[in-house]
Amino acid sequence: MLSVNTNTDAMTALEYLNQTQGQLAQTENAVSTGLTVATAKDNGAVYAIAQNMRGDVAGYSAVTESLNNCSSTVDVALSAGQSISDLLIQMKQQALAAADTSLNTTSRAALNANFQALLQQITTVVENAKFNGSNLIDGSTNMIQALASSDGQHRITVLAENMSLSGPIVLISAAASISTQTQASGMINAIQTSLNNVDSALASLGSGSAKFSIQATFVQNLSDTLTTGIGNLVDANMAKESATLTALQTKQQLGVQALSIANQAPQIILSLFH
Repeated sequence: MLSVNTNTDAMTALEYLNQTQGQLAQTENAVSTGLTVATAKDNGAVYAIAQNMRGDVAGYSAVTESLNNCSSTVDVALSAGQSISDLLIQMKQQALAAADTSLNTTSRAALNANFQALLQQITTVVENAKFNGSNLIDGSTNMIQALASSDGQHRITVLAENMSLSGPIVLISAAASISTQTQASGMINAIQTSLNNVDSALASLGSGSAKFSIQATFVQNLSDTLTTGIGNLVDANMAKESATLTALQTKQQLGVQALSIANQAPQIILSLFH
């Protein structure tokens, strides 16, 4: 039936054209953003999952920062402890030399001066073994903890090692001296015990540093895996989107032409009245 009031063909052509326009807008958005799911409107369920995973990735970024900070603090303590170990070896050498009964007073005084300088250097090393305000070898703290999970529920702990003079590790006091043969002989065992204690403490700190490094590697791998998972959920396949865009643009042009043809149909009615 020919009617000037109802043009079914035009309505059908317009319906399909509107569908094509909507698909084209969605594809253009995917091409411009690189995402098939950029907002919750695109796919609410997938968007929610991706956002949760993004939260985990952000959490692991904070975990990595915490691990790196604590690892650096332990590494500074290790470096200082190694210096203290070297100083103790030099002090043992001085004490052994001063314990020689054939040594004259002047030589023993020179050895004691060197010994005192090394003793003071230990204090200097201990006081300067700080990173970001934390010092693991001066007795100011008992431990250092790093985040180990994105929810903050798990932590990695490394115990501090007090290497200050007259402490539980370095048994030698700041007033120690090897100015006499007797003092020098008695100092040898104290130095050796301190040296053994320092080496044991270094082993513990080294194990702690390894724990931080292992966890940091694991967290980085986990974060990378989550990031890849997010991409699999929301990233657009640009090759596919490019092909779809071309097809929809062609479909759009054909739809416009179809609508134009359909709109011309009522004009046929005019020929009936000539």
